[in-house]
Parts: sequence; structure tokens; C-alpha cells
Amino acid sequence: MTAAGRHRTRAAGPVMRVRAAARGDRGEVTVELVLATPLLLLTLLLIIQFALWSHATHVAQAAASQALAAARTHRGTIAAGQDAGSHVLTALAPGPLREAELTVSRGPRGASARVSGHATPVLPGLHLAVTAEASGPRERFVPDTSTAKPWSGR
Repeated sequence: MTAAGRHRTRAAGPVMRVRAAARGDRGEVTVELVLATPLLLLTLLLIIQFALWSHATHVAQAAASQALAAARTHRGTIAAGQDAGSHVLTALAPGPLREAELTVSRGPRGASARVSGHATPVLPGLHLAVTAEASGPRERFVPDTSTAKPWSGR
């Protein structure tokens, strides 16, 4: 055998041993891929579901805030709060927020608004509740009863 032939035989020896050792691992990548891919996709869908829930919560909070702002004014009413909140829900909620319900109340000292519903599900059977509340004091008009003369600007 020539020197080149011996060299190939020596190099082939370790390569053949590595290949023989790796024969027991054949198909292992396929099994790992079959197990890892669904878990990766499930994780991705859960991240998307969380983002939709977060967006739905922000939409509900915006509607509750607008309803409160309309209901708590000096001449505000429950109907005005309902209209303002419903307008926001009509404009923003159809995508991320499902089955939205708006409740506005107004008392002698304050007003409140509550929006509840469910985030749009990405995964079947997963219905995440969304609730947002806003409350604050009613605005009231207090007439000036002081006897001081108005400022004349001089």
C-alpha cells in the first residue's frame, strides 16, 4: 500500500468509529422536532393571546374613562355616560373585546363606570375575562358668595 493509501485508512478509522457511535442517534432529531414544534407554537399563541387580552383591557379602560368623564360633569347624566362609553366601545372594541357590557352609575357625590367582557380567544376554549372600572367625584357648581369687588385690572 502506498503512503497515500495508508493515510486514508488511518483517517477513515476514526471517522468510521464516530459514524458507528452516531448510528444509535438516528431519528432522534425528528423526535425532538415533533415534540418541540408544538410546544413552540403553543408558546407563541399564548403570547399572542396575552397581547390581545392586554389590548382588550386598555380598550375597556378607555371606554370606562370616557363614560365617567361624561357622567361626572355638572350637567352630566347616566345616559350621557352610556353614550360616551358606547361610542368608544363601538369604535375600538369589535376586534379585541367581545360581549362588552357598560354600566354607568351616578350618585349625589360621585359617578362610576364599569366595562366587562372577554378578550377575543386565539386558543379554542380559552375565555379571558376583561374588567375595567373608573370612578370619581361629581363636578359641582359653587357660586361665588364673596363680597369682594371683582378685580379691575389696574
